[in-house]
Amino acid sequence: MTEDTAATLPRPPVVTIRAPRPADLPQLAVMIAALAAHHGDAAETTPERLERDLFGPHPWISALVAEADEDLIGYAIMVPMYRAEQGKRGMDLHHLFVADGHRGSGIGQHLVDCARSHALNAGCDFLSVSAATGNFAAHRFYEHMDFTPRPVTGMRFLQAIA
Repeated sequence: MTEDTAATLPRPPVVTIRAPRPADLPQLAVMIAALAAHHGDAAETTPERLERDLFGPHPWISALVAEADEDLIGYAIMVPMYRAEQGKRGMDLHHLFVADGHRGSGIGQHLVDCARSHALNAGCDFLSVSAATGNFAAHRFYEHMDFTPRPVTGMRFLQAIA
C-alpha cells in the first residue's frame, strides 16, 4: 500500500466505552429491543424503567455503553450476584450487545474487559455470563475471553409479586 492509498482509506471510528448518561436511554432501549428480538423475545423495557434502574434512588443495575461518532453501538448490563456459601460477591454480565456492522471489530471484547474492571472495582470475586444452549458463537466468544464453562443444574422458579 502506498502512502497515497493509505490516505484515501476510510478511518474506522474511535470507540469510547463509558457509563451511560440519561440522554442515552432511548438509544439503549432500542439496542435492548434489538437483542431481545435476536433471541425471539419482545422487549418491555422503556427509557423510564432504565432511568429508574440505572439512576434512581436505588440503582438496580450498572451498565457500560460503546459510543462511536456520537452514536451508541453497543452496551453491557451488569447485575450484582452473591454466593452465600462462599461469601463471594460477583457480577452477572446480564446483557452484552454490539450493533450490526460493528460486530467482529473487538468492541464486544472491549466491553467485557471494561465489565471485568467494573466488577473488580466493585469488590467482586467473579464475573459470570450465560449464553443460550445452542448459541455456539457466544460460547466460543466467552471461552476466548477466558470464561470457564460451568453446567447449569436445577430449575429456576419465578413468582410475580406485584
